[in-house]
Amino acid sequence: MINQEEPLEQGVPPQTDSTPSPNEEFSAEENMLRPAGDLPPQTDSGAAPSGVQKQDPNSLRKMAETNPSQSGTAAPARRKAPRSVVTIDEKPTVETAADKARSDLLDLVESMKSGRILSGSIQGIEQLPNNPNHSVAVIYHGEFKVIIPAEEAVELPVGYTGDNAEDLRGMMLSKRLGAEVDYIVKGLDQDAGVAVASRLEAMRAKRRQYYFNTDRNGNYQIYEGICAEARVVPAIRAGIFIDLFGQEIFISIRELSYQHLLDASTQFQPGQRILVKVLRVDRSDRNHLKVVASVKQAGANPFERALRMYTVGNKYVGTVSM
Repeated sequence: MINQEEPLEQGVPPQTDSTPSPNEEFSAEENMLRPAGDLPPQTDSGAAPSGVQKQDPNSLRKMAETNPSQSGTAAPARRKAPRSVVTIDEKPTVETAADKARSDLLDLVESMKSGRILSGSIQGIEQLPNNPNHSVAVIYHGEFKVIIPAEEAVELPVGYTGDNAEDLRGMMLSKRLGAEVDYIVKGLDQDAGVAVASRLEAMRAKRRQYYFNTDRNGNYQIYEGICAEARVVPAIRAGIFIDLFGQEIFISIRELSYQHLLDASTQFQPGQRILVKVLRVDRSDRNHLKVVASVKQAGANPFERALRMYTVGNKYVGTVSM
């Protein structure tokens, strides 16, 4: 046998004796497990006798850790890394703060890369520090602040040629505080937690989908006579503006209720969802779509129903409404 302390010359095979030593027929592990009396005695010089390989203490420690049954001592059990949340089901149904932030970030990145439409309520109107006359809408998507410039949030009236366009946009934007709008992310700063988006681009995408694209039978999704859900954007005294799948429509106070209303803003608020009936759709000009809708015609006339419930000449109880 070759002593491990003696270096081997590269390329020269080790020389062995023709007669094997009595202990060569046992491996190193078997020699470790043999009783102390069976092993040859150690010499004074500290070198291992012929036929026994000298074991490194570090290698013995590693061997005991990997195979504790051979070393005679059991290795301590390794504990698994603790889970952050103990869930009832196999998959968690409640998101942690880190999971929610990661999901919000993925929504913004997907909207920026693929044009996915996101929705949110306008929770603030701010002025830029370097331009106080320029307003921006603020929407919070989780911990991220989404900014929509006024020119990307509202459209000026058709044919407007005034000089104070920024002031008019700022006034129109302030009327939409609290409204639910759609937007597409155009830029994202993850470190600052700020994103820039466009509402007008999201509205154009929805108009293409609901007003101009057809199904396999050639039918539009929005057509005359259909009832659809709409969102109130601003509400003023004379009526309301609604967002009907990317198209802003003004509905006068006469088409809001069969009852007489004095102020539409007392009955409708920005962000409210209502049911409307589409009365007319003009698709002749793709860039200037025209839609007429009514709120009161989406439901039955209460006066006609009352006529079936009551008869002339009898007495009934009434309620004072105004």
